[in-house]
Amino acid sequence: MSNAETASRFGFDAIGTHWQIETDEPLSQDLRRLILDRIERFDATYSRFRPDSLVSRIAAATDGGRFAFPDDSLALFGLYERLHAVTDGAVDPLVGRELELLGYDATYTLRPAPDAVRAAEHARGRPIWAADISRDGRRVITRRALVIDVGAVGKGYLVDLVSDQLRAAGHTDFVVDASGDLRHSGPRATRVGLEHPFGRRQVIGVAEVRDQALCASGVSSRSWGDGLHHVLDARTGVPVDQVVATWVVAQEAALADGLATALFFTEPQRLAESFDFTYVRVRSDGRAELSPDFPGELFTRP
Repeated sequence: MSNAETASRFGFDAIGTHWQIETDEPLSQDLRRLILDRIERFDATYSRFRPDSLVSRIAAATDGGRFAFPDDSLALFGLYERLHAVTDGAVDPLVGRELELLGYDATYTLRPAPDAVRAAEHARGRPIWAADISRDGRRVITRRALVIDVGAVGKGYLVDLVSDQLRAAGHTDFVVDASGDLRHSGPRATRVGLEHPFGRRQVIGVAEVRDQALCASGVSSRSWGDGLHHVLDARTGVPVDQVVATWVVAQEAALADGLATALFFTEPQRLAESFDFTYVRVRSDGRAELSPDFPGELFTRP
């Protein structure tokens, strides 16, 4: 994915995707184990696809409860709350149940629930983070079963956590690439192809990333059925249909990841009032939008 001149590549599969870490010097075996352990602990907390995760315990708590999250939840949920506000509720980590009802559930049935089941769920009222969750530091308080899905920010945030581990171990020249969520550090920029929204063997442009993060989001990466995919407007539970792909460059991968999702619902000018980023956005009619300061180019006219 990059053209960085590196001395070492460490590839592995985790949280349902392929990772590749490129570094200036080979990673020690101890550091490799620490990275894999960090990812495992994150997954054991936030994965709604694992029956043993903390998120799954919350989803099974019919009467709610008090749940202690690790320290990393403070920044993660704090960013979600900012995105929830600036998108008027379109980005919400409680969208998990809507994804399940559409078939993107823990067992990947990919079959939407019957209309009667969905209607009964909606009659109880869609959960909203600001109304159904209380936070007291690391503690999350619920009053009913809630399905938390951190997919809009979580992978980017985990890329940041791994990047922090590399820096703490003395690595300053690296690329952490988690299949679309990437963070770069070092003096030489890395070139990243912007994958065609509907053609994995084609690119529509290129970005030059140096000491920043680049994250992508697209409706084709996880899609099933007619018009069904994983990018939902949490206010309606309906997959978006006006935008098909986004790319965001920001200082941190968590922010780039979250904004790549927010751009499906909210105009970039509104987001720029609260966040510093550059972007590319492709609409469903094929029109491409490119911020003037995006560090790269499109191979077609915006």
